[in-house]
Amino acid sequence: MPDNDAVSQDEYDLANPRWHLATRLRDVILRRWSAEVRAVGVHGSLAHGDDSDSSDLNLHVVTYRPNAGPRAALRRVDGILVDLSVGTADDGLRRARELTPRWPLEADRYLTTRDLFDPGGWFAGQRDAHLGKLAETRPGEFSALARRNWCVASAAHARAVRLAEWYETDAALVLLAEARLHAAMVTGLLSRTYFRNRADAVKRTGLAGADMTELAAVLKTQADDLTARGRPVDGPLSALFE
Repeated sequence: MPDNDAVSQDEYDLANPRWHLATRLRDVILRRWSAEVRAVGVHGSLAHGDDSDSSDLNLHVVTYRPNAGPRAALRRVDGILVDLSVGTADDGLRRARELTPRWPLEADRYLTTRDLFDPGGWFAGQRDAHLGKLAETRPGEFSALARRNWCVASAAHARAVRLAEWYETDAALVLLAEARLHAAMVTGLLSRTYFRNRADAVKRTGLAGADMTELAAVLKTQADDLTARGRPVDGPLSALFE
């Protein structure tokens, strides 16, 4: 973010090539689909104000109707990777009121969006809807979501160990990365902590450099924690349908 004594926010934005591109894209979208678009905003590092030359531009377009407005796209524009997502207002609010096992990686876009066009305050409404859902969600619901991530992490870790024993090192590293990420999401769900992205998740949970032995210990601790919260990660057949 700019130093307020040295440069204004507007001056900072004008000098930022990602913000400049975002406003250009907004203007094109509003000219071509003015009757279809309800709001346009950015999320990710640009919304947080700490983007760099290697940052992507994450632009989200909110439409009134399904299959209206621009198409979702992922491509480079003027050397900047643009991730353009499109969704209806109703669907966006519905998603904001849902919790999934990927909540630690999804919440940031609901809670931190900088609008480029939002005359009706839709993004603020989305934030309020998500915060309302979090306020009414019981701990057991977060634990249930965490168990699903734990199962994915545990399975990926077991496969990584087996592949390493077979000297399939590259494949083992891929699965180890998957296990680290899902273990990080377990931590995020149990502590109600959300992350900026995958790299942020494993870094902030201390799992970025965890080897297979260290990760096994983390998974064991998480399993004990989940058991203490009322339901073990391993149980009889009948538990599958609870």
